[in-house]
Amino acid sequence: MALDRLPLVDKDSGDLTVVVETPKGSRNKYKYDPKGDVIRLGAILAEGLAFPCDFGFFPSTRGDDGDPLDVLLLLDSAVPSGCAATARLIGVLEVEQKEKRKPWRRNDRYFAVATHAHSQRAVKRLADLPAQLVPEVEAFFVHYAGLNGKALRVVRRSGPKRAHKLLKVGIKAFRAGK
Repeated sequence: MALDRLPLVDKDSGDLTVVVETPKGSRNKYKYDPKGDVIRLGAILAEGLAFPCDFGFFPSTRGDDGDPLDVLLLLDSAVPSGCAATARLIGVLEVEQKEKRKPWRRNDRYFAVATHAHSQRAVKRLADLPAQLVPEVEAFFVHYAGLNGKALRVVRRSGPKRAHKLLKVGIKAFRAGK
């Protein structure tokens, strides 16, 4: 089964499935290629820039950009590209992204804590994270987008209830084939 078509909800635990594309601390940006069911090197970040968390997607979902929904996975140490992990959703950065001469479109970044994480065991919502983490993640994505000729703006930070509501929209879009 293709990674982007894995079941979103783990049948044993009821937790969400996350597929990691880019490990925490990596300057290499990896991207899932559904045609080959492979994770490819998509870009190399500028010197001094690295992913602040493991970054990947929720399978069996679809965002406004046509890709599975993006997710930052929090756990004790980075996992390799292609790893599927179970997690609980703790919030979402609602963001809009714009390429030159194109309209703004949503490209939210979800936050999830890996089921197996020890250090984040008590984290249930964004407010439970260290105070500097979410602003640092926001700054990373704004800077990263800018270096790639795009603009990114944060619309708002939302907790797990809103994140689950938006996730359901992504599930419906996937099922509709959008």
